Amino acid sequence: MLPRFHIGIDQVPLSTGLVFGLPDGASRHIQVLRLQPGALVQLFDGRGHEWQATVTEMGRKVVTVAIGEPLHHNRELPVQVTLAIGMPANDRMDALVEKAAELGVFAIQPLICERSVLRLDGERAAKKVAHWQAVAISACEQCGRATVPKVLEVRSLSSWLHMQTHDTGASESPSVHRGVLSLREAATLSTWIDACSPVVGRRTASPVVGYVFLSGPEGGLSPAEEQAALASGWSAISLGPRVLRADTAPLAALSVIGSAYEL
Repeated sequence: MLPRFHIGIDQVPLSTGLVFGLPDGASRHIQVLRLQPGALVQLFDGRGHEWQATVTEMGRKVVTVAIGEPLHHNRELPVQVTLAIGMPANDRMDALVEKAAELGVFAIQPLICERSVLRLDGERAAKKVAHWQAVAISACEQCGRATVPKVLEVRSLSSWLHMQTHDTGASESPSVHRGVLSLREAATLSTWIDACSPVVGRRTASPVVGYVFLSGPEGGLSPAEEQAALASGWSAISLGPRVLRADTAPLAALSVIGSAYEL
């Protein structure tokens, strides 16, 4: 795979034939790789569009490229999966965002729950979200995705559930399936997926079909939080007899979805 760089539409609107100087980070990367004029790279805008580009000039600080024809590599899951996560502490959230992006997540909703160790608000929360968004971009540069998953603003679980319940478009859409990752007696994830979308339906799946998984922080969701979700129409889902860490459970669910729809 050629070196890949994300150029956000807020930085430069990419299009065939455009000649421009790359941002500092991408320029430094190309210089470290010791690429020369004529070398090929790939650029993507994070919204599903990707182009091949040719290095035309190696400046002291800025590398200039010329954009060629668009590329058409579809590396997205055929369904949209949102992970609503009670944020794990320390660096575990960084790793979770990175791996979720590699596995094809559509969006990540960081949540503050009753048992959350990591509690963010205000400017500190905004900085963390920007950091996690950068982690998602880096993961997409590495794995070949042209669409960068969105890391949403931090919310409390109660306010987010209220928003989900009162969002008419979301709550009434029959194509969005919502599951709570639970330790209680519940349907296994694979059984639930098959009930939501039988194998024959998966063959014609489109991005309109979606899954949202709610997963707790260290210590899990409290009984009251889980019951609130179930009372709002969510389904309890089991990932098996083992107790998974807060940063493992949502990735396991995402992996099962990928296996069900792609493998």
